[in-house]
Amino acid sequence: MKTVLITGCSSGYGLETARYFHSQGWKVIATMRTPRPELLPASERMRVLALDVTRPESIAAVLAASGPIDVLVNNAGIGLLGAFEATPIATTRELFETNTFGVMAMTQAVLPQFRARRSGVVVNVTSSATLAPMPLVAVYTASKMAIEGFTASLAHELAAFDVGVKLVEPGYGPSTRFTENGGARMQGLIPEAYAAYAQSVFALFAQPSAVTKETDVAEAVWRAANDSSTQLRFPAGADAVALAKAAG
Repeated sequence: MKTVLITGCSSGYGLETARYFHSQGWKVIATMRTPRPELLPASERMRVLALDVTRPESIAAVLAASGPIDVLVNNAGIGLLGAFEATPIATTRELFETNTFGVMAMTQAVLPQFRARRSGVVVNVTSSATLAPMPLVAVYTASKMAIEGFTASLAHELAAFDVGVKLVEPGYGPSTRFTENGGARMQGLIPEAYAAYAQSVFALFAQPSAVTKETDVAEAVWRAANDSSTQLRFPAGADAVALAKAAG
């Protein structure tokens, strides 16, 4: 029986991905800042552990409790929507601590066991914002673009040890982390000078379109985790697939 460790499972993509892997017969270690085991199936194949990816001691404790794992899914992330001019550098650092350095720290922590066994897969969840420029998400996009480059390079580096490294790029969906965990950090990030422009952007976002569902992302993560080819990118959702094709 294979084991997957997934970060950011309290809602959205992470929660659905944990449910999906469990439904496929895997042992699942679902992590979140504040454990809520009631969200997931009660099963001997499901463990819910507390994890803060910005704290080394938290990462070490989770990996010690988890034992050997076969797949790491770096899904935990923070969303941000606002004008870059109005975004405090402290907020930018906060995003990078979770979206970028948290992913790197988790990955670095599991690599010794993957390399020693010459097996294992790291799946990093980014965003379709990396596939085409989008307004008012400059900081968020930067934090995810960093992981795109990191993942592409690492895939080459670890191929020599038979360790897979993959990207899942979810498209736009109303239930994404922007609305789930943007929270108070978004307050004041649309100053008056940007108000009219922001309204036009929000109107475009509100247009009926192919919305990415949580199941789209869970299925893409599953495909990535089980892929033995050299394919790096797995867009998730019709809009992400279209953007990926347009990007070539």
